[in-house]
Amino acid sequence: MTIQSFIPPRRILMGPGPSDISPQVLQALSRPTVGHLDPLFISMMDELKQLLKYAFQTENEFTIAVSAPGSAGMEACFVNLVEPGDKVIVCRNGVFGERMRENVIRAGGVAVLVDDEWGKPVSTAKVEQAIKENPDAKILAFVHAETSTGALSDAQALGQLAKQHGMLTIVDAVTSLGGVPLKVDEWQLDAVYAGSQKCLSCVPGLAPVTFSPSAIEKIQARTTPIQSWFLDQSLVLGYWSGEGKRSYHHTAPVNSLYALHESLVLLQNEGLENAWQRHQRMHEKLRDGLEKLGFEFVVEMPYRLPQLNAIYIPQGIDEAQVRAHLLETYNLEIGAGLGVLAGKTWRIGLMGYGARAENVSLCLKALEDAFV
Repeated sequence: MTIQSFIPPRRILMGPGPSDISPQVLQALSRPTVGHLDPLFISMMDELKQLLKYAFQTENEFTIAVSAPGSAGMEACFVNLVEPGDKVIVCRNGVFGERMRENVIRAGGVAVLVDDEWGKPVSTAKVEQAIKENPDAKILAFVHAETSTGALSDAQALGQLAKQHGMLTIVDAVTSLGGVPLKVDEWQLDAVYAGSQKCLSCVPGLAPVTFSPSAIEKIQARTTPIQSWFLDQSLVLGYWSGEGKRSYHHTAPVNSLYALHESLVLLQNEGLENAWQRHQRMHEKLRDGLEKLGFEFVVEMPYRLPQLNAIYIPQGIDEAQVRAHLLETYNLEIGAGLGVLAGKTWRIGLMGYGARAENVSLCLKALEDAFV
């Protein structure tokens, strides 16, 4: 058998990620590859850092893109900041809060769980109580935008609470960066990680991260080695910084970084606030249409992510069959439920370039058709 070139169809990606990618970003991906220590590439990396600082709303010098998916951004934060024996308060209100707990355990830390119902935001009152009961806790870890449920937690209040008690924060912003307000410096957040494939509408495989000076201090004061060589940010620091000359750490995903640069240029040109407002407008358009079709949302209005809409599946519906119909008939992808919501919900993404009126209209028409 002779295997031919793989040429995928043009899908409309309205699941939990990856999201639709704009033509400009795809074009950037196809530009000529240069060496990862080429002076021109290093100059582009410097611009990329500035663009990421804007997206995160931070002046943190250590703001980079980890050369791996958002899950590696998560692991980079935990393996660098959590030492064996460190007590970490972990907020769990969905799949990704549980992944935080697993990271704490694997790093040798002690996880203190604060559980909230799936579909609900993290309770600041519960967190405050957990801090009082565990005054020796060093880190508060929580998910800003829980992708498994579509719930948005109050990162500002949680960050303030941690600072009042001398704790660092580790924050999952994989689905929130570029889609809803995220103000790292103003909210006093310390280690924040995201993904390239969500509201930034870039190719999957990169993890924007930012570390505050306090987080860097903790890394530098470690008395035990970081368990991951590749994700040891003290080694990566010399690769992403320095006047002109950079130390070699790994071969960077050159073309993917071109694409991330372009996606961040588009975000800069649109303006962060405008991007946040666009996601909200498209959510409202989708919400109105879904409610007319009789769908109910998992998350209450005040805590609902505009870019990740989790809805309950009507009784008696073969949810996988409907998703297959949308894919085959409309080239439209929506997401299945995760964890305790598997088989009970669909997740409809409105992320980045995908948060457009024509996508909302297509999704509503396709769902209406599937139920006729």
